[in-house]
Amino acid sequence: MKFDFDQLIRPNIRSLKPYRSARDDFKSGILLDANENPVSPGPEHELNLNRYPDPHYDALRNRLSELKPSVSPKQIFLGNGSDEAIDLLIRMFCTPGKDRILVTPPTYGMYRVSADIHGIETVEAPLRPDFSLDADSVLAKTDGVKIIFLCSPNNPTANRQPESEIRKVIEGFSGIVVVDEAYIDFSRDKSLLPLLSSYPNLVVMQTLSKAWGLAGIRLGMAFASAELISYMMRVKPPYNVNSLTQNIALKALGNPAQTQKVINDILEERTRVSEELATLSGVLKVEESDAKFLLVRVENAPEVYKKLAEQGVIVRYRGDQLHCDNGLRVTIGIKQENDDLLDALSKILQTG
Repeated sequence: MKFDFDQLIRPNIRSLKPYRSARDDFKSGILLDANENPVSPGPEHELNLNRYPDPHYDALRNRLSELKPSVSPKQIFLGNGSDEAIDLLIRMFCTPGKDRILVTPPTYGMYRVSADIHGIETVEAPLRPDFSLDADSVLAKTDGVKIIFLCSPNNPTANRQPESEIRKVIEGFSGIVVVDEAYIDFSRDKSLLPLLSSYPNLVVMQTLSKAWGLAGIRLGMAFASAELISYMMRVKPPYNVNSLTQNIALKALGNPAQTQKVINDILEERTRVSEELATLSGVLKVEESDAKFLLVRVENAPEVYKKLAEQGVIVRYRGDQLHCDNGLRVTIGIKQENDDLLDALSKILQTG
């Protein structure tokens, strides 16, 4: 499919002359070009924290390309969580007061928040009551839309969307389609990364916050065509991923077997917790999950949510979201945490 970014991207972004940092020219030698402190104070001196981080995070992009062989390093953008990629894409493609984005509620709320910040209208094409994607409904509402955000597996509903429906949206839309795969490591379906070679208007987002257990370092990933990524690299702040984050991420990515073991343990617990929840009186339904959490429907969900919190068990109330009546979003923790949840919920539901 031929795709013309010059017709879609904002004119000021097309003509942007990006800031050139000192590290764009030289990365080694006697570095007297960036007004850095020549001495790194404290015990972290071995990380050279007195020096600015690699603005292109080449080591990280190379390592990710090894782990995800369907993408080259030039097809990878890294940011301060996936939220930075969301914000950047909206800034690049959407003109305030003119262009729109489209979301499929119930879904991750940050798409709309970022659009609101930039004065961009958000169009809704709701999921069906069973949380499945309605591609025809999406495509019928794309007038003035520059970006469609699809979340699969979806948050807060935990379900994955059929690849056939996602393809239908990508093929029928002349703008950018972003598929947020934050929970893909817990899904029975594989990532859509291999589709990047066929669809230049596709962006796939992932993160190290979930399966890799690195929410605290704030590292999100966006994968797309080399051309689109080159624009993102031009627009981003020069040093948007700090040295500590890059260092910790590289160490973690060096041991994927350990991460896979953690994923397997979480999947086992997800099955166990789901089955035990379904046996509790007062639990109306446990939705099928392809994510790291469960959407659980319970009687009198707002009150149950408060009573769980009073016992120190914190879940997320989602009954106010479309199609999520009586819904509590429950993250799968370690076995003891899950046991505490089951015990507390059982007692609350028994006592009413």
